[in-house]
Amino acid sequence: MTTDAILARLMTLHPRVIDLELTRIQRLLDALGNPERRLPPVVHVAGTNGKGSLVAYTRAMAEAARLRVHAYISPHLVRFNERIRLAGSLIDDLELEAVLEECELANEGEPITYFEITTAAAFLAFARHPADLLALEVGLGGRFDATNVVRRPAVTAVTPIGIDHTQFFGDTLSKIAHEKSGIFKPGVPAVIGRQRAEPAAVFVQDAAALDVPLFRMGHEWHVTPANDGFRYQSPSLSLDLPRPKLVGAHQLDNAATAIAVIERLRAQGLRIGDEAIRKGLETVDWPARLQQLTRGPLADALPPGCELWLDGGHNEDCGLVLAAQARTWAQEPGALPLYLVFGMLTTKDAGGFLRPLARHATSARAVPVEGHASYTPGEACNRADDVGLHCLPAASVPDAIEDLLANVHPPFRVLICGSLYLAGTVLAKNG
Repeated sequence: MTTDAILARLMTLHPRVIDLELTRIQRLLDALGNPERRLPPVVHVAGTNGKGSLVAYTRAMAEAARLRVHAYISPHLVRFNERIRLAGSLIDDLELEAVLEECELANEGEPITYFEITTAAAFLAFARHPADLLALEVGLGGRFDATNVVRRPAVTAVTPIGIDHTQFFGDTLSKIAHEKSGIFKPGVPAVIGRQRAEPAAVFVQDAAALDVPLFRMGHEWHVTPANDGFRYQSPSLSLDLPRPKLVGAHQLDNAATAIAVIERLRAQGLRIGDEAIRKGLETVDWPARLQQLTRGPLADALPPGCELWLDGGHNEDCGLVLAAQARTWAQEPGALPLYLVFGMLTTKDAGGFLRPLARHATSARAVPVEGHASYTPGEACNRADDVGLHCLPAASVPDAIEDLLANVHPPFRVLICGSLYLAGTVLAKNG
Protein backbone atom coordinates (compact mmCIF):
# COMPACT_ATOMS: atom_id res chain seq x y z
CA MET A 1 0.00 0.00 0.00
CA THR A 2 1.60 3.29 -1.08
CA THR A 3 1.56 6.45 1.02
CA ASP A 4 -0.76 8.21 -1.45
CA ALA A 5 -3.24 5.34 -1.32
CA ILE A 6 -3.26 5.35 2.49
CA LEU A 7 -3.73 9.13 2.61
CA ALA A 8 -6.60 8.89 0.11
CA ARG A 9 -8.26 6.29 2.33
CA LEU A 10 -7.81 8.49 5.41
CA MET A 11 -9.50 11.36 3.61
CA THR A 12 -12.74 9.36 3.61
CA LEU A 13 -12.84 9.74 7.42
CA HIS A 14 -12.90 13.54 7.11
CA PRO A 15 -15.97 15.20 8.70
CA ARG A 16 -18.31 16.98 6.27
CA VAL A 17 -17.63 20.26 8.03
CA ILE A 18 -14.33 21.20 9.71
CA ASP A 19 -15.19 22.20 13.26
CA LEU A 20 -11.92 23.10 14.97
CA GLU A 21 -11.64 21.16 18.22
CA LEU A 22 -9.20 18.86 20.03
CA THR A 23 -11.59 16.05 21.01
CA ARG A 24 -11.01 13.85 17.96
CA ILE A 25 -7.22 13.94 17.99
CA GLN A 26 -7.03 13.56 21.76
CA ARG A 27 -9.22 10.46 21.57
CA LEU A 28 -6.90 8.97 18.95
CA LEU A 29 -3.75 9.89 20.85
CA ASP A 30 -5.17 8.28 24.00
CA ALA A 31 -5.74 5.08 21.99
CA LEU A 32 -2.13 5.25 20.75
CA GLY A 33 -0.71 5.55 24.27
CA ASN A 34 -0.24 9.33 24.20
CA PRO A 35 2.91 9.77 22.10
CA GLU A 36 2.47 13.56 22.40
CA ARG A 37 3.67 13.20 26.01
CA ARG A 38 6.95 11.52 24.98
CA LEU A 39 8.47 14.24 22.83
CA PRO A 40 11.78 16.12 23.11
CA PRO A 41 11.60 19.82 24.09
CA VAL A 42 9.11 21.49 21.75
CA VAL A 43 9.20 24.89 20.04
CA HIS A 44 5.55 25.45 19.10
CA VAL A 45 5.13 27.97 16.27
CA ALA A 46 1.97 29.85 15.24
CA GLY A 47 1.33 32.96 13.15
CA THR A 48 0.04 34.00 9.74
CA ASN A 49 3.25 34.41 7.75
CA GLY A 50 6.79 33.18 8.35
CA LYS A 51 6.02 30.07 10.41
CA GLY A 52 7.85 27.72 8.08
CA SER A 53 10.82 30.05 7.78
CA LEU A 54 11.06 30.28 11.57
CA VAL A 55 11.04 26.47 11.82
CA ALA A 56 13.71 26.27 9.10
CA TYR A 57 16.02 28.79 10.83
CA THR A 58 15.53 27.20 14.26
CA ARG A 59 16.31 23.78 12.83
CA ALA A 60 19.37 25.01 10.91
CA MET A 61 20.85 26.73 13.96
CA ALA A 62 20.23 23.78 16.28
CA GLU A 63 21.61 21.31 13.74
CA ALA A 64 24.69 23.49 13.29
CA ALA A 65 25.25 22.89 17.02
CA ARG A 66 25.11 19.13 16.26
CA LEU A 67 21.72 18.69 17.91
CA ARG A 68 19.17 16.17 16.62
CA VAL A 69 16.08 18.07 15.51
CA HIS A 70 12.62 16.81 14.62
CA ALA A 71 10.42 19.16 12.57
CA TYR A 72 6.76 19.25 11.58
CA ILE A 73 5.48 21.57 8.86
CA SER A 74 2.52 21.89 6.50
CA PRO A 75 1.57 21.86 3.77
CA HIS A 76 4.15 19.89 1.81
CA LEU A 77 5.31 21.06 -1.60
CA VAL A 78 6.01 17.85 -3.52
CA ARG A 79 5.87 14.80 -1.19
CA PHE A 80 3.96 14.30 2.05
CA ASN A 81 7.20 13.10 3.70
CA GLU A 82 8.36 16.74 3.79
CA ARG A 83 5.98 17.34 6.69
CA ILE A 84 7.79 15.01 9.10
CA ARG A 85 11.53 15.32 9.67
CA LEU A 86 13.07 12.82 12.10
CA ALA A 87 16.37 13.88 13.69
CA GLY A 88 17.40 15.72 10.53
CA SER A 89 16.06 13.42 7.80
CA LEU A 90 12.67 13.23 6.12
CA ILE A 91 10.63 10.26 7.28
CA ASP A 92 11.05 7.35 4.85
CA ASP A 93 8.14 5.78 3.00
CA LEU A 94 8.07 2.54 5.00
CA GLU A 95 7.90 4.23 8.39
CA LEU A 96 5.41 6.82 7.17
CA GLU A 97 3.10 4.11 5.83
CA ALA A 98 3.47 2.14 9.08
CA VAL A 99 2.52 5.02 11.41
CA LEU A 100 -0.35 6.10 9.16
CA GLU A 101 -1.81 2.59 9.14
CA GLU A 102 -1.30 2.28 12.90
CA CYS A 103 -3.28 5.49 13.40
CA GLU A 104 -5.98 4.32 11.02
CA LEU A 105 -6.35 1.07 12.97
CA ALA A 106 -6.46 2.85 16.34
CA ASN A 107 -9.02 5.37 15.05
CA GLU A 108 -11.49 2.53 14.32
CA GLY A 109 -13.26 4.35 11.50
CA GLU A 110 -14.34 7.35 13.61
CA PRO A 111 -14.63 10.76 11.92
CA ILE A 112 -11.34 12.66 12.05
CA THR A 113 -9.75 15.29 9.83
CA TYR A 114 -6.87 14.56 7.49
CA PHE A 115 -4.63 16.95 9.44
CA GLU A 116 -5.59 15.47 12.80
CA ILE A 117 -4.82 11.86 11.90
CA THR A 118 -1.59 12.72 10.10
CA THR A 119 -0.51 14.88 13.06
CA ALA A 120 -1.12 11.89 15.35
CA ALA A 121 1.07 9.82 13.00
CA ALA A 122 3.80 12.46 13.23
CA PHE A 123 3.69 12.41 17.04
CA LEU A 124 3.97 8.63 16.94
CA ALA A 125 7.09 8.84 14.77
CA PHE A 126 8.64 11.65 16.83
CA ALA A 127 8.13 9.71 20.07
CA ARG A 128 10.01 6.70 18.66
CA HIS A 129 13.15 8.55 17.59
CA PRO A 130 15.54 10.20 20.06
CA ALA A 131 16.06 13.92 19.46
CA ASP A 132 17.11 17.07 21.30
CA LEU A 133 14.40 19.36 19.94
CA LEU A 134 11.11 19.38 18.01
CA ALA A 135 10.15 22.42 15.93
CA LEU A 136 6.37 22.10 15.65
CA GLU A 137 4.37 24.29 13.25
CA VAL A 138 0.62 24.64 13.71
CA GLY A 139 -1.57 23.77 10.74
CA LEU A 140 -4.39 26.28 11.23
CA GLY A 141 -4.76 28.88 13.96
CA GLY A 142 -3.51 27.70 17.31
CA ARG A 143 -6.10 27.32 20.03
CA PHE A 144 -7.89 24.37 18.42
CA ASP A 145 -5.12 23.25 16.10
CA ALA A 146 -4.30 19.54 16.30
CA THR A 147 -0.75 20.33 17.39
CA ASN A 148 -2.04 22.13 20.49
CA VAL A 149 -2.37 18.88 22.43
CA VAL A 150 1.25 19.38 23.54
CA ARG A 151 0.77 20.37 27.14
CA ARG A 152 4.15 21.85 28.04
CA PRO A 153 6.34 23.10 25.19
CA ALA A 154 9.74 24.58 25.97
CA VAL A 155 8.98 27.76 24.03
CA THR A 156 6.05 29.09 22.02
CA ALA A 157 6.57 31.53 19.16
CA VAL A 158 4.23 33.70 17.10
CA THR A 159 5.23 35.16 13.74
CA PRO A 160 3.50 38.24 12.23
CA ILE A 161 -0.30 38.21 12.26
CA GLY A 162 -2.26 39.16 9.15
CA ILE A 163 -5.71 38.64 7.71
CA ASP A 164 -6.15 35.05 6.53
CA HIS A 165 -8.54 32.12 7.13
CA THR A 166 -11.26 34.57 8.17
CA GLN A 167 -13.89 31.84 7.78
CA PHE A 168 -12.42 30.19 10.88
CA PHE A 169 -11.00 32.99 13.01
CA GLY A 170 -12.91 36.16 12.21
CA ASP A 171 -12.13 39.18 10.10
CA THR A 172 -10.16 41.33 12.56
CA LEU A 173 -6.53 41.13 13.62
CA SER A 174 -7.60 40.97 17.27
CA LYS A 175 -9.78 37.89 16.75
CA ILE A 176 -7.08 36.16 14.71
CA ALA A 177 -4.39 37.01 17.27
CA HIS A 178 -6.51 35.59 20.06
CA GLU A 179 -6.72 32.25 18.23
CA LYS A 180 -2.96 32.23 17.64
CA SER A 181 -2.24 33.00 21.31
CA GLY A 182 -4.12 29.81 22.13
CA ILE A 183 -0.74 28.01 21.99
CA PHE A 184 0.43 29.99 25.06
CA LYS A 185 0.90 27.79 28.12
CA PRO A 186 1.14 28.92 31.77
CA GLY A 187 4.67 29.98 32.60
CA VAL A 188 6.11 28.98 29.19
CA PRO A 189 8.06 31.81 27.49
CA ALA A 190 6.53 33.16 24.29
CA VAL A 191 8.69 34.70 21.58
CA ILE A 192 6.74 37.27 19.56
CA GLY A 193 7.87 38.44 16.12
CA ARG A 194 7.09 41.80 14.55
CA GLN A 195 3.42 42.70 15.07
CA ARG A 196 0.96 45.46 14.33
CA ALA A 197 -0.37 47.29 17.38
CA GLU A 198 -3.72 45.46 17.44
CA PRO A 199 -2.43 41.86 17.72
CA ALA A 200 0.46 43.00 19.93
CA ALA A 201 -2.06 44.26 22.51
CA VAL A 202 -3.95 40.96 22.39
CA PHE A 203 -0.75 39.01 23.10
CA VAL A 204 0.04 41.17 26.12
CA GLN A 205 -3.47 40.65 27.51
CA ASP A 206 -3.59 36.90 26.83
CA ALA A 207 -0.08 36.36 28.18
CA ALA A 208 -0.90 38.18 31.41
CA ALA A 209 -3.91 35.90 31.99
CA LEU A 210 -1.62 32.83 31.91
CA ASP A 211 1.50 34.32 33.51
CA VAL A 212 3.39 33.87 30.23
CA PRO A 213 6.77 35.64 29.99
CA LEU A 214 6.81 37.58 26.70
CA PHE A 215 9.97 38.01 24.63
CA ARG A 216 8.93 40.51 21.96
CA MET A 217 10.64 42.08 18.98
CA GLY A 218 11.07 45.77 19.66
CA HIS A 219 10.75 45.34 23.43
CA GLU A 220 12.80 42.52 24.99
CA TRP A 221 14.91 42.09 21.85
CA HIS A 222 15.68 44.10 18.72
CA VAL A 223 16.82 43.55 15.14
CA THR A 224 18.63 46.28 13.20
CA PRO A 225 19.47 45.91 9.48
CA ALA A 226 23.02 46.69 8.37
CA ASN A 227 24.63 46.92 4.94
CA ASP A 228 26.18 43.48 5.19
CA GLY A 229 23.71 41.81 7.52
CA PHE A 230 21.93 42.67 10.75
CA ARG A 231 22.39 43.14 14.48
CA TYR A 232 20.49 41.13 17.10
CA GLN A 233 20.34 42.76 20.51
CA SER A 234 18.83 41.77 23.86
CA PRO A 235 19.90 42.43 27.46
CA SER A 236 21.87 39.17 27.49
CA LEU A 237 22.99 38.74 23.87
CA SER A 238 24.47 41.00 21.21
CA LEU A 239 25.39 39.63 17.80
CA ASP A 240 26.46 41.16 14.48
CA LEU A 241 25.42 38.66 11.83
CA PRO A 242 25.58 38.15 8.06
CA ARG A 243 22.50 38.28 5.86
CA PRO A 244 20.63 34.98 5.91
CA LYS A 245 20.74 32.70 2.90
CA LEU A 246 17.00 33.17 2.30
CA VAL A 247 16.14 36.17 0.09
CA GLY A 248 14.09 39.19 1.16
CA ALA A 249 14.21 41.92 3.78
CA HIS A 250 11.51 40.10 5.77
CA GLN A 251 13.94 37.23 6.31
CA LEU A 252 15.95 39.41 8.70
CA ASP A 253 12.89 39.43 10.98
CA ASN A 254 12.37 35.67 10.60
CA ALA A 255 16.03 34.96 11.32
CA ALA A 256 16.08 37.28 14.33
CA THR A 257 12.92 35.67 15.71
CA ALA A 258 14.65 32.31 15.48
CA ILE A 259 17.61 33.72 17.41
CA ALA A 260 15.19 34.91 20.09
CA VAL A 261 13.82 31.34 20.25
CA ILE A 262 17.38 29.98 20.52
CA GLU A 263 18.08 32.46 23.33
CA ARG A 264 15.10 31.14 25.32
CA LEU A 265 16.25 27.56 24.69
CA ARG A 266 19.76 28.46 25.87
CA ALA A 267 18.25 29.71 29.11
CA GLN A 268 16.83 26.20 29.57
CA GLY A 269 20.19 24.53 29.04
CA LEU A 270 20.22 23.72 25.32
CA ARG A 271 23.72 24.30 23.96
CA ILE A 272 23.54 26.32 20.76
CA GLY A 273 26.51 28.67 20.46
CA ASP A 274 26.95 31.92 18.54
CA GLU A 275 28.87 30.18 15.75
CA ALA A 276 26.00 27.71 15.30
CA ILE A 277 23.65 30.68 14.87
CA ARG A 278 25.91 32.10 12.16
CA LYS A 279 26.25 28.76 10.42
CA GLY A 280 22.50 28.25 10.53
CA LEU A 281 21.96 31.56 8.73
CA GLU A 282 24.36 30.43 6.00
CA THR A 283 22.97 26.92 5.54
CA VAL A 284 19.20 27.35 6.03
CA ASP A 285 17.08 25.92 3.24
CA TRP A 286 13.38 26.64 2.67
CA PRO A 287 12.05 26.05 -0.87
CA ALA A 288 9.46 28.22 -2.61
CA ARG A 289 10.17 31.28 -0.50
CA LEU A 290 11.66 33.75 -2.96
CA GLN A 291 13.59 30.86 -4.45
CA GLN A 292 15.45 31.42 -7.70
CA LEU A 293 15.04 28.51 -10.11
CA THR A 294 18.23 28.10 -12.12
CA ARG A 295 17.68 24.70 -13.74
CA GLY A 296 14.88 22.50 -14.99
CA PRO A 297 12.54 22.80 -18.02
CA LEU A 298 11.05 26.19 -17.07
CA ALA A 299 14.38 27.81 -16.28
CA ASP A 300 16.03 26.27 -19.33
CA ALA A 301 13.28 27.69 -21.57
CA LEU A 302 14.27 31.27 -20.72
CA PRO A 303 16.93 33.08 -22.77
CA PRO A 304 20.27 34.03 -21.15
CA GLY A 305 19.97 36.99 -18.80
CA CYS A 306 16.39 36.16 -17.73
CA GLU A 307 15.58 35.16 -14.16
CA LEU A 308 12.89 32.82 -12.81
CA TRP A 309 11.72 33.11 -9.19
CA LEU A 310 9.18 31.15 -7.14
CA ASP A 311 7.24 32.12 -4.01
CA GLY A 312 4.29 30.47 -2.28
CA GLY A 313 2.93 33.66 -0.66
CA HIS A 314 -0.84 34.02 -0.94
CA ASN A 315 -2.21 36.83 1.25
CA GLU A 316 -1.97 40.62 1.49
CA ASP A 317 1.06 40.63 3.78
CA CYS A 318 2.85 38.26 1.41
CA GLY A 319 2.02 40.67 -1.42
CA LEU A 320 3.63 43.48 0.58
CA VAL A 321 6.76 41.37 1.15
CA LEU A 322 7.05 40.54 -2.54
CA ALA A 323 6.48 44.20 -3.44
CA ALA A 324 9.36 45.17 -1.14
CA GLN A 325 11.61 42.69 -2.96
CA ALA A 326 10.40 44.04 -6.30
CA ARG A 327 11.48 47.53 -5.18
CA THR A 328 14.91 46.15 -4.29
CA TRP A 329 15.20 44.50 -7.70
CA ALA A 330 14.17 47.75 -9.41
CA GLN A 331 17.05 49.60 -7.74
CA GLU A 332 19.68 47.20 -9.07
CA PRO A 333 21.90 48.29 -11.98
CA GLY A 334 20.37 47.07 -15.24
CA ALA A 335 17.11 46.19 -13.48
CA LEU A 336 14.98 43.66 -15.31
CA PRO A 337 11.26 44.24 -15.97
CA LEU A 338 9.10 42.04 -13.73
CA TYR A 339 6.32 39.78 -15.00
CA LEU A 340 4.04 37.78 -12.69
CA VAL A 341 2.67 34.30 -13.26
CA PHE A 342 0.14 33.63 -10.52
CA GLY A 343 -2.60 31.24 -9.44
CA MET A 344 -4.69 31.46 -6.26
CA LEU A 345 -7.25 29.48 -4.32
CA THR A 346 -10.75 30.92 -4.21
CA THR A 347 -10.49 31.14 -0.40
CA LYS A 348 -7.79 33.81 -0.77
CA ASP A 349 -8.14 37.54 -1.38
CA ALA A 350 -6.52 37.80 -4.81
CA GLY A 351 -6.99 41.57 -4.96
CA GLY A 352 -5.38 42.06 -1.57
CA PHE A 353 -2.39 39.96 -2.59
CA LEU A 354 -1.94 41.60 -6.01
CA ARG A 355 -2.57 45.23 -5.06
CA PRO A 356 0.92 45.91 -3.57
CA LEU A 357 2.55 44.16 -6.55
CA ALA A 358 0.56 45.94 -9.26
CA ARG A 359 2.78 49.02 -9.42
CA HIS A 360 5.96 46.94 -9.73
CA ALA A 361 4.98 44.36 -12.37
CA THR A 362 4.82 45.14 -16.08
CA SER A 363 1.99 42.63 -16.52
CA ALA A 364 0.78 39.25 -15.29
CA ARG A 365 -0.34 35.85 -16.54
CA ALA A 366 -3.02 34.01 -14.51
CA VAL A 367 -3.07 30.20 -14.30
CA PRO A 368 -5.20 27.60 -12.49
CA VAL A 369 -3.88 25.68 -9.46
CA GLU A 370 -4.09 22.00 -10.37
CA GLY A 371 -6.15 19.80 -8.07
CA HIS A 372 -7.50 22.65 -5.93
CA ALA A 373 -10.47 25.04 -5.93
CA SER A 374 -8.74 27.98 -7.56
CA TYR A 375 -9.79 31.04 -9.53
CA THR A 376 -10.11 30.33 -13.23
CA PRO A 377 -7.54 32.28 -15.26
CA GLY A 378 -10.33 34.59 -16.39
CA GLU A 379 -11.55 35.23 -12.84
CA ALA A 380 -7.98 35.80 -11.64
CA CYS A 381 -7.38 38.28 -14.45
CA ASN A 382 -10.49 40.19 -13.40
CA ARG A 383 -9.07 40.48 -9.85
CA ALA A 384 -5.77 41.70 -11.30
CA ASP A 385 -7.49 44.23 -13.56
CA ASP A 386 -9.42 45.54 -10.54
CA VAL A 387 -6.14 46.61 -8.89
CA GLY A 388 -4.61 48.05 -12.05
CA LEU A 389 -2.48 45.09 -13.13
CA HIS A 390 -2.75 44.12 -16.80
CA CYS A 391 -3.32 40.37 -16.95
CA LEU A 392 -3.78 37.65 -19.55
CA PRO A 393 -5.10 34.13 -18.91
CA ALA A 394 -2.98 31.03 -19.51
CA ALA A 395 -3.78 27.34 -19.23
CA SER A 396 -0.63 26.46 -17.24
CA VAL A 397 2.68 27.85 -16.03
CA PRO A 398 4.57 26.51 -19.09
CA ASP A 399 1.94 28.14 -21.33
CA ALA A 400 2.38 31.43 -19.47
CA ILE A 401 6.15 31.27 -19.94
CA GLU A 402 5.68 30.45 -23.62
CA ASP A 403 3.39 33.47 -24.02
CA LEU A 404 5.98 35.73 -22.41
CA LEU A 405 8.70 34.39 -24.69
CA ALA A 406 6.52 35.08 -27.72
CA ASN A 407 5.59 38.63 -26.73
CA VAL A 408 8.25 40.11 -24.45
CA HIS A 409 11.75 41.11 -25.47
CA PRO A 410 14.35 39.56 -23.13
CA PRO A 411 15.95 39.84 -20.69
CA PHE A 412 13.21 39.93 -18.06
CA ARG A 413 12.39 38.52 -14.63
CA VAL A 414 9.45 36.15 -13.97
CA LEU A 415 7.96 35.65 -10.50
CA ILE A 416 5.62 32.65 -10.08
CA CYS A 417 3.49 33.24 -6.99
CA GLY A 418 0.07 33.15 -5.31
CA SER A 419 -0.13 29.65 -3.81
CA LEU A 420 2.05 27.10 -2.06
CA TYR A 421 0.15 24.43 -3.98
CA LEU A 422 1.09 26.10 -7.25
CA ALA A 423 4.69 26.35 -6.04
CA GLY A 424 4.68 22.64 -5.23
CA THR A 425 3.43 21.79 -8.72
CA VAL A 426 6.17 23.95 -10.25
CA LEU A 427 8.88 22.29 -8.16
CA ALA A 428 7.56 18.82 -8.96
CA LYS A 429 7.46 19.45 -12.71
CA ASN A 430 10.56 21.62 -12.92
CA GLY A 431 12.86 19.08 -11.31
